Amino acid sequence: MGNAHAPHTNGPADEAEIRVVGAREHNLKDVSINIPRNQLVVITGVSGSGKSSLAFDTLYAEGQRRYLETFSAYARQFLGGLERPKVDQITGLSPVISIEQKTISKNPRSTVGTITEVHDLLRLIYARAADAFSLQTGEAMIRFTDEEILDRMLQDYHGQRILLLAPLVKGRKGHYRELFESVMKQGYVRARIDGALVELEPCMRLDRYKVHDIEVVIDRLEVRLDDEERLLRSIKTALNLGKGNMGVTVHGENTVRHFSRHLMCPTTGDAYPDPEPNLFSFNSPYGVCPQCNGLGEVAEAELSLIIPDDSKSIQKGGIAPLGDIKGNRTMQVIQALLDASGDTLKTPIKDLAPEVVGEILYGSKEHVWVPGRAGTSGSHVNWEGVIATIESAAERSNSIPLRRWARRFMQKKTCPSCEGTRLKPISLQFKLGGKNIAELGQMDLATLAEWFQSLDERLTEKQRVILKEPLKEVNARLGFLVDVGLDYLALDRSARTLSGGEAQRIRLATQIGSRLTEVLYILDEPSIGLHQRDNERLIKSLQALRDAGNSVIVIEHDEEMMLKADHLIDIGPDAGVHGGYVVAQGPPSAHLGTESSTAQYLNKTKSIAIPKRRKTGRSAKLKLTGASGHNLQNVDLVIPLGTFTCVSGISGSGKSSLINQTLYPALHNHYFEETQAPLPYKKLTGLQHLDKVIAINQSPIGRTPRSNPATYTGIFNEIRALFTKLPEAAIRGYKPGRFSFNVAGGRCEECKGAGLKTVEMNFLPDVHVECEACKGKRYNRETLEVRYRGKSISDVLGMTVNEAVEFFDSFPKLKRIAKTLQDVGLGYITLGQQSTTLSGGEAQRVKLATELARVSTGQTFYVLDEPTTGLHFQDIQMLIDVLQRLVDQGNTVLVIEHNLDVLKVADHLIDLGPAGGQRGGRIVATGTPEEVAANAESATGPFLRTIVGT
Repeated sequence: MGNAHAPHTNGPADEAEIRVVGAREHNLKDVSINIPRNQLVVITGVSGSGKSSLAFDTLYAEGQRRYLETFSAYARQFLGGLERPKVDQITGLSPVISIEQKTISKNPRSTVGTITEVHDLLRLIYARAADAFSLQTGEAMIRFTDEEILDRMLQDYHGQRILLLAPLVKGRKGHYRELFESVMKQGYVRARIDGALVELEPCMRLDRYKVHDIEVVIDRLEVRLDDEERLLRSIKTALNLGKGNMGVTVHGENTVRHFSRHLMCPTTGDAYPDPEPNLFSFNSPYGVCPQCNGLGEVAEAELSLIIPDDSKSIQKGGIAPLGDIKGNRTMQVIQALLDASGDTLKTPIKDLAPEVVGEILYGSKEHVWVPGRAGTSGSHVNWEGVIATIESAAERSNSIPLRRWARRFMQKKTCPSCEGTRLKPISLQFKLGGKNIAELGQMDLATLAEWFQSLDERLTEKQRVILKEPLKEVNARLGFLVDVGLDYLALDRSARTLSGGEAQRIRLATQIGSRLTEVLYILDEPSIGLHQRDNERLIKSLQALRDAGNSVIVIEHDEEMMLKADHLIDIGPDAGVHGGYVVAQGPPSAHLGTESSTAQYLNKTKSIAIPKRRKTGRSAKLKLTGASGHNLQNVDLVIPLGTFTCVSGISGSGKSSLINQTLYPALHNHYFEETQAPLPYKKLTGLQHLDKVIAINQSPIGRTPRSNPATYTGIFNEIRALFTKLPEAAIRGYKPGRFSFNVAGGRCEECKGAGLKTVEMNFLPDVHVECEACKGKRYNRETLEVRYRGKSISDVLGMTVNEAVEFFDSFPKLKRIAKTLQDVGLGYITLGQQSTTLSGGEAQRVKLATELARVSTGQTFYVLDEPTTGLHFQDIQMLIDVLQRLVDQGNTVLVIEHNLDVLKVADHLIDLGPAGGQRGGRIVATGTPEEVAANAESATGPFLRTIVGT
């Protein structure tokens, strides 16, 4: 089972290992361990056992500290110092690169193409070798040298009398008096203006409000072989005056033939400048779409947000932006419009004439007469409409609150000018192999890689020579991205929409492409979000990183990844204070015989049981029909209510598009009367069988060190109320606010109750250091003097959840909330643990516990996205028990998941596929896990068959 692999040791013999002595970060118990270098090492163990404390908080933190020490003393004074990890000694440490599960960028301009630098290579390729086509006619653009133009004229116009023209103005308004004076001073006396040949005169002017074409006559001559020198001289003069462009017409005729040193349309004469890479960049003024400024989308007023309920009258808020405005000028205008049609402010919107609604929303073509009030005279008012007012406020107002108000009634839509490509029209007229750069950006990476592989046969010999090296680099980078399981992504995919796992695999592919050696890479669960089919490719990518001469340490719970590691380190035996030991290490084959919890699941001594009977739920069903957003192909989804239902499928097959971006927003809008924009669908039925929908995702529960599980779950309010009732607090007159670290009075004012102070590291991430005044306790001395059973409020926040369950045993409400955190496998975290230190999986389980602590109605629809992220086999069993408890109460649980241990216990499976990207977007199998396993079209089926049979 182990993967025999000789170490790639490039250093001296004594550097064959990374030696860690006495590591004590967080819950690590004086850990000493030798980690082999230049191997693929997997660190595993139950959640909270200390894996990240060893890999990131010890090894990576020490690597970062040593890197900073290489800076000069002058530079370090601006950076501050990084505290040394709690470890006695680390030797054999290479430069360290951490690849974590964090979204790469929130910048709307960042795409998969820009962050992988593939887009930069494409811009270079298109600038140097793409074929240009006319924007007006679609013809191939051409260019000439001066000598080629001479040869054409001698060949095509021999013996004819011609006029050589230098175009100065094309399709622009103006009187051009100064231009004519300048041309006459250069000795030219004739011009072709708007198609007519005229003599130039002093003080000559044109109609400034009309569009004009002006071409100066450079020479009139008969084309003869013996006059070749004059002809060439006149050609050069015409091209220089016309900035590289010129025209020729036979005397007495009206048709002009165009020539240019630049790329030029042979029919219209329109010329493009020679392309540079920035012409194909949506972050450059040379290539950006002028309407959306390179974002690919524009904000427009949305009618459904402006009139959310047309059964209401204007007076009752039927036109939402007007709210309950009364008596102002806007309402007077609307009253006047209604009076003219015989309606009132109490008339429901749906009963108003369409013309009246149109005038209210889009403005009136004529001035509106508004009668005077209280003896004042009336006046005519220019009314632009509610929509124009909203868009004007959003775009031009200097008031931030006003801009926010306007944006409530707007939605982002694809830019109508560039159709989402982000580029100006000319940028899209350059093509390679028949495709412009935006079309390549829209392909999924697997298709794009195939397209580039077959591109060579469509190139000219000159293009092959020019593109030899750039194409080699593009093919390599696309290969790395496909190998890490990202073949379904497209280059134009916004970086903001990537999951943590996708972002991490992009960084991994980028690092493989960088070809660094002698580096220690530390990765955190790279298999997250990856279908079993793609796991093998990911493992090979990690092995490629190792084979290049690097050390690779991976925190992972995936069984296949563990078994194919060169070295396995198991941290445990349990979580929190009961963890922090190395319970086993060595090759996976040797590890299987140990008594650790991990080994028992790997050798199948323990396993997550398949239920003997699967729930059929209630007879009612939730039906979503015609889902067609992104790659979804008119999908009809049926979910049996009262069941544990899983949605599976290849990465990129459309699971998130169907559930998170179509079904959930549609349900949310119905139950909470809010407007989230779902992807397109036709119909949603079965809503009457549910009373609410709750999405429990992996977004952080807070983005600052002030947020923690106690504040999020609400248990902190109960704890503060308890401390307020203590005799000492009552004597001192303390109220609940005294025990809040967010309010002045009881908190430490040095750190404002954060317990930490932030040190800005400039080009490195900010570092949080313990407050010296309160020593991280958050509160001042007086507040800490109030104690319950010997514990201050700070001590209580420092308790683990397991300790809190026992400590608050006599307080039912407090115990219930703490017990739900324990039930979801979070007994090891502290109540006051900063939310910024929680993983995505831990944050999701805090949210799940918060929901569990509420009184169930039995008609709730829960949506979870990969809840097993960061979970060990043992934790997955606890999670399944919790989700099944929700279903037992009559609720419906819908889970997007890849983990086979979860899929096998589902009551109902919905499998999407058959592949990712444009080759997915269909439901290929539904039913029990056994039924899906038997489906030949399902990519998940073969893996399920090994567990549940058919």
